[in-house]
Amino acid sequence: MKWDMPTIQAKPGEQLHVVLKSVGAMPKAAMAHNFVLLKAGVNPQDVATAAMAARETDFIPANMSDKIIAHTGLAGAGETTEVNFKAPTTPGTYPYLCTFPGHFAVGMKGDLVVK
Repeated sequence: MKWDMPTIQAKPGEQLHVVLKSVGAMPKAAMAHNFVLLKAGVNPQDVATAAMAARETDFIPANMSDKIIAHTGLAGAGETTEVNFKAPTTPGTYPYLCTFPGHFAVGMKGDLVVK
């Protein structure tokens, strides 16, 4: 499992629209995806670990909300989810990941590069 775009380039403050289309046939409870953009310097592994216990909030850990810039809901097989947000105004690298259990570990991660 990997993103089609492991790197997204943006200008500071640029309006972005991320569309996530999930392909596959497994039931949503067994296989779903989301997009979670983190603030610079946040360890994505910490968020992925906390997300494992956050099924009731679609694997978005409430105790990490201050570390998240933007996120989508979960998309199951054949579903699409999207989010609009402004890129941070400070140039840098901002990690993103899928927080569905196990997905970060197998490669569903990337970087938003603001410059």
